[in-house]
Amino acid sequence: MTDVTHGVLHTLFHSDQGGHEQVVLCQDRASGLKAVIAIHSTALGPALGGTRFYPYATEEEAVADALNLARGMSYKNAMAGLDHGGGKAVIIGDPDLIKSEELLLAYGRFVASLGGRYVTACDVGTYVADMDVVARECRWTTGRSPENGGAGDSSVLTAFGVYQGMRASAQHLWGDPSLRGRKVGIAGVGKVGHHLVEHLRAEGAEVVITDVREEAVGRILAAHPEGVTAVADTATLIRAEGLDIYAPCALGGALNDDTVPALTAKVVCGAANNQLAHPGVEKDIADRGILYAPDYVVNAGGVIQVADELHGFDFDRCKAKAAKIYDTTLAIFARAKTDGIPPAAAADRIAEQRMHEAASARRTR
Repeated sequence: MTDVTHGVLHTLFHSDQGGHEQVVLCQDRASGLKAVIAIHSTALGPALGGTRFYPYATEEEAVADALNLARGMSYKNAMAGLDHGGGKAVIIGDPDLIKSEELLLAYGRFVASLGGRYVTACDVGTYVADMDVVARECRWTTGRSPENGGAGDSSVLTAFGVYQGMRASAQHLWGDPSLRGRKVGIAGVGKVGHHLVEHLRAEGAEVVITDVREEAVGRILAAHPEGVTAVADTATLIRAEGLDIYAPCALGGALNDDTVPALTAKVVCGAANNQLAHPGVEKDIADRGILYAPDYVVNAGGVIQVADELHGFDFDRCKAKAAKIYDTTLAIFARAKTDGIPPAAAADRIAEQRMHEAASARRTR
């Protein structure tokens, strides 16, 4: 057994980051599909989480990402009040090079083989049009187009939820939920980030952006010739003078041993999943006097939206649920203060309590 394989099995069966119910490795050589589907928990209901299509450096890295993301979805769905557990899938490869109808259909067949234990949706590298294809083979597919019975782009409510988390953070820290005049730095202005810019500018916030894609930055600057500026990279952004809020909205691991000491913002609240690079970072953030709004709480607007598809989508109903992220975030800050722990730990305690109670109720039926 290789060291890598041993590491994966140890994570699954022995570590605090494991405990997953099921991990499925999927391969269809004809289409080039290589995928991992991870189901962390079905205590609250069928696992729900998106499909990430990404050119991982190694298969082992892909498995690790699927495990981490699936676990995060359990906590996210619990805190969003959804009757869903957590799951996630990753497709290995560059979507610009290998994505095809044949590959997506093959992937849909693998999801369908799980019989509804896992419900999929969009994530990094997958879009509404892709979910329409997957749905041709799998009825447990959300994030579809309105023409195909879906809710469309879930990034709209993801951004709205992050915006509500920012408002709650402002209320907790400064005694006023208004973001007018606040300086907000956004790293990543893609599917979610560009909607977040719209909310912030509508309220009168000053926005600083960065993105590895020049076209994404250019689109924002063209739409907002005033009130938005761009910097070269994330390293520059997190060190910007006068920054009130930092919003990581790209890939995970944004808060690590290098970035946390450099942060100038008093609040971190963004859309990226798994922002904490490793256990203990949340304490480092708190020790610096920075307020961290847990990522899986504030970015839950999207999963609220796709979950609603399973019951007949209603945008106003979903937006009302996503607006409650404001109250949930405030409740987490209050619990953190009462328990004397960082907000990330407080959110975990609340989510774990809900999952534990659901699992206990199932065993006693």
